Amino acid sequence: MWMAIVVLILIVWAVVTYNRLVTYRNRVENARAQVDVQLKRRYDLIPRLVETVRGYTQHEERIFERIAELRAQALQAMSPQQQEALEGEVKSSLGSLLALAEAYPELKANTNYLQLQEELSDTEDKIRYARQFYNDTVMRYNVAIGQFPTLLLAPVLGFRPQPLFTLDEAAGEREVPR
Repeated sequence: MWMAIVVLILIVWAVVTYNRLVTYRNRVENARAQVDVQLKRRYDLIPRLVETVRGYTQHEERIFERIAELRAQALQAMSPQQQEALEGEVKSSLGSLLALAEAYPELKANTNYLQLQEELSDTEDKIRYARQFYNDTVMRYNVAIGQFPTLLLAPVLGFRPQPLFTLDEAAGEREVPR
């Protein structure tokens, strides 16, 4: 009799644990999808920004080609890790593109350019938020599968720790601006 109760308790615990882990895993997938939505929004803005700047800066073709190449690679990234690896380069290239406006005062005054720059800034804020939300969700999931006694069951059921969304520039983002 006692043995049957213990087995029943273990079965109930396993079902509850499995359902909790599935919920966490789905939240991680949803949070990652939200990051992807914001990154896609940025990638969709890039061609419009490039075309606006290109009209004013005929001899900066190398920057335009590099940005187009990075955008294509980022859109075709198969894994979050591949996408993360490209993010630092995309941000750097966009910074170079936006810096061109300093050399071209008529571009800086162009309303289309200013609107695109504002949209890009807004999108960058949304990307930061989505990345933070994703990392918070991954942290909760990783903690859940790493706690005893769940850590005994999680690997058997196929739950593995997920990586955080980090950028190589993260160390530079932590520095105090001068």
